[in-house]
Amino acid sequence: MTLESSKTLGGVGALLVVIGCLGFFGSGYAGLLILIGAILTLIGLKGLADHYNEGGIFNNALYGVIMVIIGVVVFMAIFVAMVIMTVLPNLDWTNSLAIQQYFMDLNNLWNIIGTVIIALVGLFVFFVIAAIFFRKSLTALSTKSGEKIFETAGLLWLIGAVLTIVFVGVILIWIAWILIAVGFFSIKTTVAQPPVAPPSPPPS
Repeated sequence: MTLESSKTLGGVGALLVVIGCLGFFGSGYAGLLILIGAILTLIGLKGLADHYNEGGIFNNALYGVIMVIIGVVVFMAIFVAMVIMTVLPNLDWTNSLAIQQYFMDLNNLWNIIGTVIIALVGLFVFFVIAAIFFRKSLTALSTKSGEKIFETAGLLWLIGAVLTIVFVGVILIWIAWILIAVGFFSIKTTVAQPPVAPPSPPPS
């Protein structure tokens, strides 16, 4: 894979993530767009890691993706376990009145809310760990490519991950993806040659 193709794949992938995030609440295809964009970005990072001979560019990004996946799995596992262990045994799904009474009981409601909060905390922890790996990847890419915008994007991504408890964190991560796309397309594929010195005058 050439440097040109790697930067193009990474840039297109980052743009797809940006566009997918914009349409996430309005289109059923937004999630698929984000997934495709993330895969293309990883492929681009792999090519750049090989080009610059710096494995951390790709490896740290891959570790970050794995952390996100683990976080989602943990969140779903806690939520499903709560449903199986506390809701299903105590609820008659064939009786609409019993269902209504069950969720109107404050004890039951607080148990459900508490479990959801625990699951969200677990997801948050893994998300922050993932952001740390993503920042390491982007910092390494910034050092090797000379594009400081990657380092800025990595820092913005980490701050955004910490602030995901409020909506502003999501906006910061989205801006970080815009910076990543700009960074990919800004990578120079040719090295500027130094000016040739004029020949020295012949001795008199």
